Amino acid sequence: MERVRDVSELPKAHLHLHFTGSMRPGTVLELADKHGVRLPEALTEALTSGEPPRLRATDERGWFRFQRLYDAARSCLREPEDIQRLVREAAEEDVRDGSGWLEIQVDPTSYAPRLGGLIPALEIILDAVETTSRETGLGMRVLVAANRMKHPLDARTLARLAVRYADRGVVGFGLSNDERRGMARDFDRAFHIAREGGLLSAPHGGELTGPSSVRDCLDDLHADRLGHGVRAAEDPRLLKRLADRGVTCEVCPASNVALGVYEKPEDVPLRTLYDAGVPMALGADDPLLFGSRLAAQYEIARCHHGFSDEELAELARQSVRGSAAPEDVKAKLLAGVEDWLAL
Repeated sequence: MERVRDVSELPKAHLHLHFTGSMRPGTVLELADKHGVRLPEALTEALTSGEPPRLRATDERGWFRFQRLYDAARSCLREPEDIQRLVREAAEEDVRDGSGWLEIQVDPTSYAPRLGGLIPALEIILDAVETTSRETGLGMRVLVAANRMKHPLDARTLARLAVRYADRGVVGFGLSNDERRGMARDFDRAFHIAREGGLLSAPHGGELTGPSSVRDCLDDLHADRLGHGVRAAEDPRLLKRLADRGVTCEVCPASNVALGVYEKPEDVPLRTLYDAGVPMALGADDPLLFGSRLAAQYEIARCHHGFSDEELAELARQSVRGSAAPEDVKAKLLAGVEDWLAL
C-alpha cells in the first residue's frame, strides 16, 4: 500500500490569509476581555465551542452577518502589542502546517483609528512582520488590500502607500470584501499605481459572483493572481486563458463551503482547475471563522478530490511559484517538496 505522507510536512507557500481572520479563537477571547469588548453571542459561541459559525454569504444578509462577526473580532486589536501577537501566532500556525512563505493580507485603514493613523498602522504591522519573520524563520510579506465597499479614491491612497513601503515588506495590492459591490474597473487607477510601483496585482474575484468577475479582474485590473477564482471553472475558455497566462488562483476550499459558495467540499472545482492547468495556491482565508488552517486545505484535496501525493506536491510547487518570494527562497522550498516526495 502506498505511503500517505503528512501534508503538514510538505513545504508550501500561503498566499491567501486575511489579517484579522488569521487569529486564534482563544486570542480573540483574551483580547476582548483585556479591552472590555462585548462580542456578539454567535461569535463567542463559535470561539468557545470550536465549531465555526454557520455563514451563508451567497446572499447579502449572510454576507452582512459574516462581516459583522469579522468586524467584532477586528475591534479587539487595539494596541501594537495586539498586532505583534496576531502576527507571531499566525506565523507559528503556518510553520506548524509546513508553510515556508506567508503573504498576509491587510487593509490598514481598518486598524488606523486605534493605532494612530494610516501610516503608523501599516508601520506597526510591517515591524511585527519583520520581527516575526526573523524570529520564526518563516518568510513573511504583506499584501495591502483595498475595500470594494469604499470609494475608489481611498483605494488610490492605499495603492500609493503600499508602493511607498515596497522596500519594507509590501509585495502586492489586492481588493477584498463583497465582490457584488463596486465594479473592478472603478479601481483600475489604484491597481495601475500599484503595478507601476512594482507590486503584484491580486484582487478577489470569482467567488460570490461568476466567471464575469474573473474576466473583469483580468481585463481591468491586470491580475497576476486571483483571490479565489473558483467560478472560472464554469467557463472552459476562461480556464484556458488563466492557464495560458499562468494566473495563480488562491483557492480556499473550506472557506468556499463555509460561505455557501459550494454545498460540500467535493463540489469545490479543484480537480477542474488542476486538470485545466490553472496554477493554484491553496489558502485558509479566515481560519478564525472557518475553522481550518493551511494543511487542512491540502487534506481536502486529498480526501475529497483524490489528489495523490505527487499532485499535492505539484499544488505546493504552484503556490511557491505564484508567490513573491525571492528566488533563493523559492528554490529552497521547491527542493523541500522533492525531499517530501522522497520520504
